[in-house]
Amino acid sequence: MDAQTCLKKLEYVGVLAFATVDKNGAPQIRNISAIHYEPDKMIFFTAKGKAFCEELLTDGRVQVLGYTRYKEMIRLSAKAVPVCENEQEKWIDTIFEEQPYLSNVYPGNTRKLAGIVFEIKDAEIEYFNLGVNPIFRESYTIGAGNLTQKGYVFSEKCIGCGKCLKNCPQSCIDFSARRAIIKQENCLHCGNCLAVCPVGAVEKR
Repeated sequence: MDAQTCLKKLEYVGVLAFATVDKNGAPQIRNISAIHYEPDKMIFFTAKGKAFCEELLTDGRVQVLGYTRYKEMIRLSAKAVPVCENEQEKWIDTIFEEQPYLSNVYPGNTRKLAGIVFEIKDAEIEYFNLGVNPIFRESYTIGAGNLTQKGYVFSEKCIGCGKCLKNCPQSCIDFSARRAIIKQENCLHCGNCLAVCPVGAVEKR
């Protein structure tokens, strides 16, 4: 798995959930399908008059979520920025050619008066597959995106008692080293290890 494959999977999903925060700090989610995909970025269309557009222009932070039929969750965290002015028309035309239904929504030149195109090119992508055993997760970046450390790790306090492994749903804790090591690619981030450790050796990142 890699970032480009994740973008391709999102393209196959088609309709994605876009999450933003409004001016009152309340979460907002929309389903967006007016999207064009490049190997290293996403370009999407919305209308200038929508609250969604205002939130993107004011803050820009967005999370995009897709879920495949194979129980794969792909989450993209990024900042969306407007495409430069001299490329707006080109990308609007591209998106409308790829999504013919949009011409029913914005017929003729109404799309160019109403529309604005944003791009996401610097992002963190989280891939999480619940359809395999053990589960598999990994994170990737596109552009100048940054990886965020998540999950749990063991400190030097570990005494190797094994209580964490007995309570791990995915049995993803390895005791072959001096202290326990979590196989991060198989971890659910459920926190069971933290809850049962008798010596407080588990730390949340």
